[in-house]
Amino acid sequence: MATKNKTTIYWALLKNKGWNIYLAATSKGLCFVGSQNMPFEELSVWAERRFPGSPLVEDGEKLQPYAVELIEYFKGKRMSFTVPFDYNGTEFQLAVWNALCEIPYGQTKSYSDIANYIQRPAAVRAVGAAIGANPVLITVPCHRVVGKNGSLTGYRGGLDMKTQLLDMERQVFADNK
Repeated sequence: MATKNKTTIYWALLKNKGWNIYLAATSKGLCFVGSQNMPFEELSVWAERRFPGSPLVEDGEKLQPYAVELIEYFKGKRMSFTVPFDYNGTEFQLAVWNALCEIPYGQTKSYSDIANYIQRPAAVRAVGAAIGANPVLITVPCHRVVGKNGSLTGYRGGLDMKTQLLDMERQVFADNK
Protein backbone atom coordinates (compact mmCIF):
# COMPACT_ATOMS: atom_id res chain seq x y z
CA MET A 1 0.00 0.00 0.00
CA ALA A 2 1.43 3.38 -1.02
CA THR A 3 1.72 6.02 1.64
CA LYS A 4 1.01 9.61 0.78
CA ASN A 5 3.89 11.99 1.36
CA LYS A 6 3.17 14.35 4.20
CA THR A 7 4.25 17.96 3.95
CA THR A 8 6.27 19.09 6.95
CA ILE A 9 4.95 22.38 8.28
CA TYR A 10 7.51 24.47 10.11
CA TRP A 11 6.25 27.05 12.56
CA ALA A 12 7.39 29.78 14.91
CA LEU A 13 5.79 32.39 17.15
CA LEU A 14 6.56 35.94 16.02
CA LYS A 15 6.66 38.40 18.91
CA ASN A 16 7.08 42.04 17.97
CA LYS A 17 5.76 45.30 19.41
CA GLY A 18 2.81 43.67 21.16
CA TRP A 19 2.07 41.36 18.22
CA ASN A 20 2.15 37.62 18.93
CA ILE A 21 1.43 35.74 15.73
CA TYR A 22 2.07 32.15 14.71
CA LEU A 23 3.73 31.74 11.33
CA ALA A 24 4.02 28.53 9.35
CA ALA A 25 5.78 27.56 6.15
CA THR A 26 6.42 24.52 4.05
CA SER A 27 9.62 24.00 2.09
CA LYS A 28 7.88 25.95 -0.73
CA GLY A 29 6.98 29.08 1.23
CA LEU A 30 4.82 30.84 3.79
CA CYS A 31 1.52 29.00 4.21
CA PHE A 32 -0.04 30.49 7.35
CA VAL A 33 -0.03 33.77 9.28
CA GLY A 34 -2.16 33.61 12.37
CA SER A 35 -4.35 36.07 14.18
CA GLN A 36 -2.95 38.37 16.82
CA ASN A 37 -2.60 36.78 20.28
CA MET A 38 -4.40 33.57 19.28
CA PRO A 39 -3.26 30.26 20.77
CA PHE A 40 -1.25 27.63 18.90
CA GLU A 41 -4.52 25.77 18.39
CA GLU A 42 -5.48 28.23 15.61
CA LEU A 43 -2.48 26.98 13.63
CA SER A 44 -2.84 23.29 14.52
CA VAL A 45 -6.55 23.16 13.62
CA TRP A 46 -5.87 24.95 10.31
CA ALA A 47 -2.94 22.63 9.52
CA GLU A 48 -4.96 19.50 10.21
CA ARG A 49 -7.70 20.73 7.86
CA ARG A 50 -5.36 21.80 5.04
CA PHE A 51 -2.52 19.28 5.47
CA PRO A 52 -4.08 16.27 7.27
CA GLY A 53 -1.54 14.19 9.17
CA SER A 54 1.39 16.46 8.32
CA PRO A 55 3.90 17.03 11.11
CA LEU A 56 4.18 20.45 12.74
CA VAL A 57 7.81 21.22 13.57
CA GLU A 58 8.90 24.29 15.50
CA ASP A 59 11.80 25.89 13.61
CA GLY A 60 12.46 29.58 14.15
CA GLU A 61 15.44 29.49 11.79
CA LYS A 62 13.34 28.31 8.82
CA LEU A 63 10.73 30.99 9.59
CA GLN A 64 13.32 33.77 9.97
CA PRO A 65 13.00 35.21 6.42
CA TYR A 66 9.23 35.49 6.86
CA ALA A 67 9.52 36.95 10.35
CA VAL A 68 12.02 39.57 9.11
CA GLU A 69 9.60 40.86 6.46
CA LEU A 70 6.70 40.97 8.94
CA ILE A 71 8.80 42.83 11.50
CA GLU A 72 9.79 45.34 8.78
CA TYR A 73 6.09 45.73 7.98
CA PHE A 74 5.24 46.38 11.65
CA LYS A 75 8.01 48.99 11.78
CA GLY A 76 6.54 50.75 8.74
CA LYS A 77 9.58 49.91 6.61
CA ARG A 78 7.89 47.37 4.29
CA MET A 79 4.77 47.96 2.23
CA SER A 80 4.68 44.68 0.29
CA PHE A 81 6.10 41.19 0.74
CA THR A 82 8.65 39.37 -1.39
CA VAL A 83 8.80 36.01 0.41
CA PRO A 84 7.53 32.93 -1.43
CA PHE A 85 4.07 31.65 -0.55
CA ASP A 86 2.67 28.14 -0.48
CA TYR A 87 -1.04 28.69 -0.23
CA ASN A 88 -3.50 26.33 -1.79
CA GLY A 89 -6.96 27.27 -2.88
CA THR A 90 -9.41 27.04 -5.70
CA GLU A 91 -8.78 28.96 -8.91
CA PHE A 92 -11.34 31.52 -7.69
CA GLN A 93 -9.71 31.88 -4.25
CA LEU A 94 -6.29 32.35 -5.86
CA ALA A 95 -7.71 35.06 -8.14
CA VAL A 96 -9.15 36.86 -5.11
CA TRP A 97 -5.97 36.51 -3.06
CA ASN A 98 -3.88 37.80 -5.96
CA ALA A 99 -6.27 40.75 -6.30
CA LEU A 100 -5.80 41.53 -2.59
CA CYS A 101 -2.06 41.87 -3.21
CA GLU A 102 -2.83 44.64 -5.71
CA ILE A 103 -4.50 46.87 -3.08
CA PRO A 104 -1.96 49.63 -2.36
CA TYR A 105 -0.53 49.95 1.14
CA GLY A 106 -2.57 52.34 3.27
CA GLN A 107 -5.64 52.09 1.03
CA THR A 108 -8.81 50.01 1.07
CA LYS A 109 -11.11 48.44 -1.50
CA SER A 110 -14.62 47.07 -1.15
CA TYR A 111 -15.70 43.49 -1.75
CA SER A 112 -17.44 44.65 -4.94
CA ASP A 113 -14.20 46.37 -6.07
CA ILE A 114 -12.44 43.00 -5.76
CA ALA A 115 -15.27 41.19 -7.56
CA ASN A 116 -15.04 43.71 -10.41
CA TYR A 117 -11.24 43.49 -10.48
CA ILE A 118 -11.38 39.72 -11.07
CA GLN A 119 -14.16 40.27 -13.64
CA ARG A 120 -16.79 38.48 -11.54
CA PRO A 121 -19.02 41.43 -10.52
CA ALA A 122 -21.90 39.22 -9.35
CA ALA A 123 -19.64 37.16 -7.07
CA VAL A 124 -19.40 39.60 -4.16
CA ARG A 125 -20.42 37.02 -1.53
CA ALA A 126 -18.06 34.44 -2.98
CA VAL A 127 -15.30 37.07 -2.85
CA GLY A 128 -16.09 37.52 0.85
CA ALA A 129 -15.86 33.77 1.43
CA ALA A 130 -12.54 33.57 -0.43
CA ILE A 131 -11.17 36.47 1.60
CA GLY A 132 -12.28 34.71 4.79
CA ALA A 133 -10.32 31.63 3.70
CA ASN A 134 -7.06 33.58 3.23
CA PRO A 135 -4.47 31.60 5.23
CA VAL A 136 -1.75 34.25 5.22
CA LEU A 137 -3.05 37.31 7.04
CA ILE A 138 -1.21 40.62 6.64
CA THR A 139 1.06 39.32 3.85
CA VAL A 140 -1.96 38.84 1.56
CA PRO A 141 -3.68 42.01 2.81
CA CYS A 142 -7.30 41.00 3.30
CA HIS A 143 -7.42 43.59 6.11
CA ARG A 144 -7.58 46.23 3.34
CA VAL A 145 -11.06 45.10 2.27
CA VAL A 146 -14.00 47.00 3.74
CA GLY A 147 -17.73 47.24 3.17
CA LYS A 148 -19.05 49.26 0.25
CA ASN A 149 -19.80 52.19 2.59
CA GLY A 150 -16.28 52.03 4.06
CA SER A 151 -17.36 50.22 7.23
CA LEU A 152 -15.14 47.57 8.77
CA THR A 153 -16.41 44.09 8.12
CA GLY A 154 -15.42 40.62 9.29
CA TYR A 155 -11.80 39.58 9.58
CA ARG A 156 -10.36 36.23 10.69
CA GLY A 157 -8.04 38.05 13.07
CA GLY A 158 -10.92 40.06 14.54
CA LEU A 159 -11.95 43.66 13.95
CA ASP A 160 -9.50 44.95 16.57
CA MET A 161 -6.56 43.47 14.62
CA LYS A 162 -7.98 44.80 11.33
CA THR A 163 -8.36 48.28 12.84
CA GLN A 164 -4.78 48.22 14.18
CA LEU A 165 -3.36 47.19 10.80
CA LEU A 166 -5.33 49.82 8.87
CA ASP A 167 -4.49 52.55 11.40
CA MET A 168 -0.80 51.63 11.30
CA GLU A 169 -0.76 51.68 7.48
CA ARG A 170 -2.59 55.01 7.31
CA GLN A 171 -0.14 56.53 9.80
CA VAL A 172 2.94 55.27 7.94
CA PHE A 173 1.40 56.36 4.61
CA ALA A 174 0.66 59.85 6.02
CA ASP A 175 4.16 60.14 7.53
CA ASN A 176 5.74 59.27 4.18
CA LYS A 177 3.84 61.89 2.16
